[in-house]
Amino acid sequence: MFFEFLAQQWMLVGALVVAVGMLVQYESRKSGQSLSPQQAINLVNAEDGIFVDLREGGEYGKGHIANAVNIPAAKLDGRLSELDKYKEKPVVLVCKMGQHSGAVGKKLGQAGYSRVYRMSGGMMEWGQQQLPLVK
Repeated sequence: MFFEFLAQQWMLVGALVVAVGMLVQYESRKSGQSLSPQQAINLVNAEDGIFVDLREGGEYGKGHIANAVNIPAAKLDGRLSELDKYKEKPVVLVCKMGQHSGAVGKKLGQAGYSRVYRMSGGMMEWGQQQLPLVK
């Protein structure tokens, strides 16, 4: 029965798929463009940006990106002023696996940060690429 509906209403189903795809793309852009670890490094170095590590202090202490600022995602609202000088510069959000940075990216965008990016794969991807960590 389901496949019969799909066959008979293929234009309607196609329009739904396109609309959902556009919604997903729009929502992901609001939270910041996704960058690979190497793209993030290049951007931060070239344009005096910053890495913001969203993990809790214990995880951050076990190893983090050099010069990254640790602001746990849950504490962002109270510590947003620490990022004021980066409102017009690249801000690359980093979390454990790249899942929490989207919500924080939306908050920063709403707060007036114009260049917010998310590092795809988070610190897991950073480690898999064997990039350096500071303890």
